[in-house]
Amino acid sequence: MSKLAQDIILRPVITEDSMERLPNGKYTFEVAKDANKVEIAKAIEELFGVKVAKVNTMSVKGKQKRMGRYLGYRPDRKKAIVTLEGDKTIEFFDGMY
Repeated sequence: MSKLAQDIILRPVITEDSMERLPNGKYTFEVAKDANKVEIAKAIEELFGVKVAKVNTMSVKGKQKRMGRYLGYRPDRKKAIVTLEGDKTIEFFDGMY
């Protein structure tokens, strides 16, 4: 059973660090925890119509948070930094940097 591209790419990551990478053709997304690099590359190509050169992934542990005297954790997540081939850009990010 193949996954849909929308189920693999959850949302873009908009941070100061990710914005600095945009001119180099590197885009950061939060992805499904069980997605691999090949699935992520195919999903990006399908959703945005661009060619992916490279995908770097990292698992991010949830931070510890407090609510009064009780401790809890934010959910764990997975990020992917996608490098595109050539001069193509993803329209969503145009004008952000």
